[in-house]
Amino acid sequence: MARLCVLSYHTSPLAQPGTGDGGGMNVYVRELSSALARLGHEVDVYTRRDDPAKRDVVIVEPGFRVHHVTAGPAAPLERGELADHVATFTDAVATSFRRTGLPDAIHANYWLSGLAGHRLKHELNIPLIMTFHTLERVKADTFEGESEDRAFQEAAIFACADAVLASCDVEADQFVKFYNAQRDRVYVVPLGVEHAFFAPGYRPQARRALGLDTVETMLLFVGRLQTLKGVDLALETLIELRLRGNDAMLAIIGGPSGIRGRDTLAQLHRRVSEAGVIDHVKFVAPQAHQLLSTWMRAADVTLVPSRSESFGLVALESSACGTPVVASEVGGLITLIEPGVNGVLLSSRSPAAWADAVGFVLDPETTTTLSNNSVLMARRYTWRAAAQSLAQLVEQRAALGLVSC
Repeated sequence: MARLCVLSYHTSPLAQPGTGDGGGMNVYVRELSSALARLGHEVDVYTRRDDPAKRDVVIVEPGFRVHHVTAGPAAPLERGELADHVATFTDAVATSFRRTGLPDAIHANYWLSGLAGHRLKHELNIPLIMTFHTLERVKADTFEGESEDRAFQEAAIFACADAVLASCDVEADQFVKFYNAQRDRVYVVPLGVEHAFFAPGYRPQARRALGLDTVETMLLFVGRLQTLKGVDLALETLIELRLRGNDAMLAIIGGPSGIRGRDTLAQLHRRVSEAGVIDHVKFVAPQAHQLLSTWMRAADVTLVPSRSESFGLVALESSACGTPVVASEVGGLITLIEPGVNGVLLSSRSPAAWADAVGFVLDPETTTTLSNNSVLMARRYTWRAAAQSLAQLVEQRAALGLVSC
């Protein structure tokens, strides 16, 4: 069995997704680590301590431990400040290795963890497996870039990593297009879904459990409140539907994220007031996984209007609950949604076009078929399968030896 070190420097797998830096990556690290541990592997996740009260080591379940590493102040930091403490974090992880023994491989998540993993690979001769989650040049292609230095560092990690994981073929193609990644080092390992939580249910009962109206049309948005995730378009879609006479409401689940996150939230509240839909928009704090699935079962349709998306875990989890998805035609969402079969993909960001798509999904002649197909599609994705693929990759890389760079 393998012993794996997982680096999740900037956000902990124990953190609540949907606020701050917490999102799909938190779910990914937690669920993949759990699945690996249940297969008998040993998984140690290292993350930066952002609260002095956190224990040094948290045993999540047998074989899965989270280590809180002191690197910089034990407090939440803005994304721009985090890079200043990567070296300290890397030193601490290396010290831990010398005390407990070297892992069979390092799995780094996000480019900041990649900086640490890159150095540890060279200093300790450990294979480096990389999952980026988001990439600077990919975001810049569809939205706006943040840092040329980040893109440069990502390219260096691509050149050195023994393996880079892509969630789908679309993301693998982006690696080659934007970073000249070598195809023989790119491995497609799809994400999974926890089917024990995310499964079909009876919509009226789910709404009653949440204290919601059981009659009106319910739209759902789940994600961090930032421009990249397109929550403003979800709101405009609701406004357009109500102008057309649809008795619809929108639940927005998530919290502000990034340096402009609070501005995004304030803008949403202003627009709600201006459009007179204050009684038809429900702002909900980020939800634990088992509760999030109830919201998805309660909704008629889930909106995923992201400007960029490497995979689209919310779309997959919604589909597993039998709730069709209307999503942007970007990134991994293209591989999850088959237009007219289990949802709708849109390249347009026009609220009218999105309202039309919602109308199609809600049509009594199509909604049941879309729902059934959504569930069938989601069944193909499990965290166990993802863990098995990663474990096989660790074994393969150990046999091949390190990539030189």
